[in-house]
Amino acid sequence: MNFLGIFLGMVGPWQIGLIVLAILLLFGGKKIPEMMRGLGGGIKEFKKASKDEDGDSKLEEKK
Repeated sequence: MNFLGIFLGMVGPWQIGLIVLAILLLFGGKKIPEMMRGLGGGIKEFKKASKDEDGDSKLEEKK
C-alpha cells in the first residue's frame, strides 16, 4: 500500500475538522473563496489543455 493510502486510512472526521479549522484560521474566511475560484480556474484550464492535446494527437494520427 502506498503512503497516501496509509495516510488517508488514519484520517478520521475529527482530524479533517481540525485541518479545515486550521486552514480557516490561517487564511481567513474572505481568502478561501478566492483561492477556490483560482483552483477551479486552474482545473478548467488543465482539462481544456488535455482535451486540446487529445485532439492534436488524433489529427496527427489521421495524417
